[in-house]
Order: sequence, then C-alpha cells, then structure tokens
Amino acid sequence: MVGSDRVLLVLRVLAEHPRGMGLEEMAEAVGSAKPTVHRALAALRRAGFAVQDGRGRYLLGDEFLRLAFTHHEARPDHVRVRPALERLAATFGETAHYAVLDGREVVYRAKVDPPSGPVRLTSTVGGRNPAHSTAVGKLLLAYALPDDAAVGAWVAGAAPPARRTDRTLVTADEIAAELAVIRREGHAVDDQENEEGVACLAVPAYLTSSRTPSGAVSVSALAFRTPAATLLAALPTVHAIVAESR
Repeated sequence: MVGSDRVLLVLRVLAEHPRGMGLEEMAEAVGSAKPTVHRALAALRRAGFAVQDGRGRYLLGDEFLRLAFTHHEARPDHVRVRPALERLAATFGETAHYAVLDGREVVYRAKVDPPSGPVRLTSTVGGRNPAHSTAVGKLLLAYALPDDAAVGAWVAGAAPPARRTDRTLVTADEIAAELAVIRREGHAVDDQENEEGVACLAVPAYLTSSRTPSGAVSVSALAFRTPAATLLAALPTVHAIVAESR
C-alpha cells in the first residue's frame, strides 16, 4: 500500500469511529505498524483533517467536516430536491429521502425529518442500504436493469441479495417480476422489506435529465402510523410535489 492510500484508509477509519481511536487501535484497524500510521495521522493533522484530544485519541478534524458539509450543501441535486422533501415531510408527518444508486446499494443524499413526532427513522445522509430491499433502490434498479436477463445477471453478479426481513425479495424471478411492475406503474413500494415496521413509497426524480432519473424520492413511514396502503393512496400528491423539483 502506497503512502497516499494509507492516509486515505486512516481517514476512512476515523470517519467510522466518531468517538475517536488511539494509535494502537488505529494501527490494528488498518493493519500497519504504529510508526507508519502515526505518520499518516500527522499528515491529516497538518491538513486539519484530524485532531488529537486530551486523552490522546484521534478524531476527524473540523476542516474535514467543513469541506464535506460545504460540498454536500452545494450539490445541485441536493439544493433542488430539498424543498420537495420538506413539503413531503410536512404533508405526511414522516421522513422524506432523496437517494441515488451506487452499484448494489443506494446512498441517501438528502433527508428531511417531519417537523414533529417523538419517533424518527435512524437513516443518515451518506448512509447506505441494499438496493433490492428498498423502495428507492427497486425503483432505480427498474431503470438500470431493463429486462429479465439484466436482472438475472445483476443477481448472479456478486453475493446473493440478503433477506433483510421475511418479506424481502431475493431471487432473480422475484426481483424481475417486481421491477417489471415498477417500470409499468412508475413507482415502488417497500412494505417492511428492508426493515420491520417501516413502509416506503418512492417515485423518480428527474433533476438532471427529462428521460433518466437522477435519483429517487421516498416517503419513509412507521408502518403502524402510516402503512403502505395509505402512502399508495396519496401517490398523486407525492408525484405532484416531486414534479416541482424539475
């Protein structure tokens, strides 16, 4: 591993440990000698990307966080879709997401929680979920995989799709049939397929092209409060709000 790769690996590991890590713990995590890891941490500290607290533990530095949040807030898709997410969250009293497809996963680019409510979802901006078990993921897969052959190749291309709940679709035939329905109807539903007790409705977001979705917008709800059937009944409202982002 070259020096720059090691520095980036140390940065990634720091990001996964918000409470910080000691030098020995970091060296074990990245599989390198302590002097080597110490040099990588020193480089990150000089750039302001890492700091050392009073206990000698290393954490992400404020400069790294400033750059990350500045970049995120300035992304065109994030800026354009946020008003729609805010309206959806206020209209349904549930969480609204904007997500993009990244291989076999979706990445959440934006999230707006409802204005009130004691129970909220634990999803985070930058967080990931499997594409095959989420409404946003299934919708985007329907556009990325145009036919049954493409779906079969996708399912067979890596580790088998994980069964997140007893409702998760995992076989090529199941996923192909579901994606065919999504292509025909233009929306996707996750009725507790990714997480027990959570229902989602997703529609495409055309922020950068009028023909290909840049991502998907979803309303993600606690199923006991807003079941999938209730979300589906409000599909025209969801489409109308998201269309205003174009």
